[in-house]
Amino acid sequence: MTTAKDVRRIALSLAGTSEAPHFDRTAFKVVRIYATMPPDGLSINLKLTPDEQELKCTVAPEAFSAVPNAWGRQGWTTVTLSALTVAELTNALEMAWRHGAAKKARR
Repeated sequence: MTTAKDVRRIALSLAGTSEAPHFDRTAFKVVRIYATMPPDGLSINLKLTPDEQELKCTVAPEAFSAVPNAWGRQGWTTVTLSALTVAELTNALEMAWRHGAAKKARR
């Protein structure tokens, strides 16, 4: 079982990550935001690819679910912290961090 304290510790250990308010949430950002956490600290939203999201939601539906709107279709995934081990949380945060660290492609 993981907590908001684990999220903060792991996220801030990832190279270049900063923490800042984002509307009513706490955001973790490197080049772009890759994770947000609500004030209750019971879950986080992570930016995954749609394929990664589908895999996580299929393998561990008790822990991962698509955000129920257009953001979810883009890969934003809600993670229930109490359903993950520290290793699983670390893996998921690192996956999202890689997307947040990638520079946007020029159009």
